[in-house]
Amino acid sequence: MRSCLLILLVVYICNATQNSDFTETLHEEKPCGCSLGRTLSGATTPSSASAETTDARTAQTNAKALTLQVLIPGGTFRMGQEDPRLLIHQKRDGEGPKRTVTIRSFYLDEHTVTNAQFQEFVIETGYITDAEKYNWSFVFEGFAPKDPDLKVAAASPWWVAVPLTRWDRPFGPESNISNLSDHPVVHVSWFDAYEYCKWSGKRLPTEAEHERASKAGLKNKLYPWGNELHKTNEIDKHRCNIWQGKFPDFNTGEDGYVYTAPSKSFEPNGYGLYNMVGNVWEWVNDWWTVDHDKNPLVDPKGPKTGSQKVQRGGSYLCHDSYCWRYRTTARIGNEPDTSTGNIGFRCAKDVQINDEI
Repeated sequence: MRSCLLILLVVYICNATQNSDFTETLHEEKPCGCSLGRTLSGATTPSSASAETTDARTAQTNAKALTLQVLIPGGTFRMGQEDPRLLIHQKRDGEGPKRTVTIRSFYLDEHTVTNAQFQEFVIETGYITDAEKYNWSFVFEGFAPKDPDLKVAAASPWWVAVPLTRWDRPFGPESNISNLSDHPVVHVSWFDAYEYCKWSGKRLPTEAEHERASKAGLKNKLYPWGNELHKTNEIDKHRCNIWQGKFPDFNTGEDGYVYTAPSKSFEPNGYGLYNMVGNVWEWVNDWWTVDHDKNPLVDPKGPKTGSQKVQRGGSYLCHDSYCWRYRTTARIGNEPDTSTGNIGFRCAKDVQINDEI
């Protein structure tokens, strides 16, 4: 009996491997450095925000911070994964075990919040982000100023702590967002995302809601569209914005982007949602844990307290050799005041009683 089970397991792994662009039987990766925090030496205490006025703060805009929201149908689904190739993610990242989750219907932004939308929020409220309070944020080395005196993250030296970096100066003090208005806002902490959602009359999605929306009704699939990373059409084969080439040395940009892509780019998933994987990590409301209740849950909201908040979906810096997390079940934890050049968010909203469904 034990021999039969072993044979069945080998057959399952081989079949799963043949049905995916990813060909290794067991996926092992080096630390990607996505979970950074603000533990950099000499930069743990917020400083006063710069009093300098920028064009982004004073610019006038007629746009409304409105994003079309998609109704995500409620129901029961299996959250998490038990893929034998992803054992390290099941244990270390808390992607496993699979568990039965039921959620109510809710609305979710069809795309991540853009620079233009966040700019309107800042103009109307005068909001100051955590990156401004700390007076620095993490920039990927390929976009950071070439200054040998800049501090880097010890475990992932491709992250550079660049002073005066913030949402409207994404690569440092000499940069701007003039050509990035429709790209996702980055260098925003969980607290910043929370305040934006509250201002817009919405909220951050729960982790269960994000996974439900990302899967779009599919079962046992790696990605929001299925198990194949690429389309068979070689002319337009890419489905998301991730790293191509050798990380972190060079990105070939085969998918059309080496930095963020516009928030509405690539084909949406079955629910009409854009970039649920890749492009930018997305903050969700839950506190981080890897210990999940195996019993069936209804509208789970995660632990009541914690030290890190959950992020979902991966980013344009993800590569399978370091960070195969551009998947529907992928997750990491980060301190809620963290900001980097690959973290954004989108908003959710409850369905009201008088809403027509």
